[in-house]
Amino acid sequence: MSLSAAEDDSGSEIHIPADIDWHMLDKSKFFFLGAALFSGVSAALYPVVVLKTRQQVSSTQVSCFKMSFSIMRYEGLRGFYRGFGTSLMGTIPARALYMGALEVTKSSVGTATVSLGFSDTTATALANAAAGLSSAMAAQLVWTPIDVVSQRLMVQGYNDSNSSKNVNPNVNFCRYRNGLDAFRKILYADGPKGLYRGFGISILTYAPSNAVWWASYSVAHKLIWSGIGSMGKKDESGSIVMGSGFRPDSKALVAVQGLSAAMASGISALITMPLDTIKTRLQVLDREENGVRKPLNVLQTVRNLVQEGGLTACYRGLGPRWASMALSATTMITTYEFLKRLSTKSQEPLTP
Repeated sequence: MSLSAAEDDSGSEIHIPADIDWHMLDKSKFFFLGAALFSGVSAALYPVVVLKTRQQVSSTQVSCFKMSFSIMRYEGLRGFYRGFGTSLMGTIPARALYMGALEVTKSSVGTATVSLGFSDTTATALANAAAGLSSAMAAQLVWTPIDVVSQRLMVQGYNDSNSSKNVNPNVNFCRYRNGLDAFRKILYADGPKGLYRGFGISILTYAPSNAVWWASYSVAHKLIWSGIGSMGKKDESGSIVMGSGFRPDSKALVAVQGLSAAMASGISALITMPLDTIKTRLQVLDREENGVRKPLNVLQTVRNLVQEGGLTACYRGLGPRWASMALSATTMITTYEFLKRLSTKSQEPLTP
């Protein structure tokens, strides 16, 4: 939904491009270009995800700098891309499910809330929250098995590095040649449930995280444009005057989208960080019972975290996670809006 502020007698206003709804998109172009664009985004941000994952499974607090130095020294650049091939293969179908569910829900809920008499701002926030919730749940069907495999690969070289004294003794250090080998060994050892380890906590992490993020983003986006509009003068009728025909250029649009995304990421990261730490540990750590390694459950994971450092242990990796979310969200939302405009169906002229 667009924001327009009336201006002077010439009818000038803040012209924000109208939102593009699901029915306006060329679906094949939308999914094909989306796979290509978001694969590039994933490649750029993957090292931060590896850093966050290793911090979360560490038994003690390790700084980002020390962890990065250790990975580069003992594993080289390759250490920052462990499991990337597997992650990329899962990103494409997961993103397709995510974007499809996001747009369908946003369009249908937005229409319903407006018809119920909600204000434009409230309707947008509700539609975005519902869309974030449904898209996260849909994507987790594909993403959880990929997450389990890729995270096992991410921590595989951890015990070979100089920081091995900080390694949690419950880390599963089964050696995997590649993603396919990891998939096969996990399936053999634990069955299908091994690939969906942490699925419940993943839903509890990503569904509210996405709902909070999209709702916060829509509100921040509105507030920023309202703030820009309020910098203009007001005429006798109280309408905002910004000169003659204020029309933000593409740089201004991207800047506002990026700032809104960073603000939303900070809120979402703070709220859901403990759940993300628990999820990561459930997917990576095991316990030993009578000489046999078995998966941890939620209560055991929480108890271990409390013993290791209390609430602060739940926030290990917050810096990389916030940075990853902010960078990912900023590039995602700008790429996403760009993708939607690239994928808009050409409008045929109406014949009399």
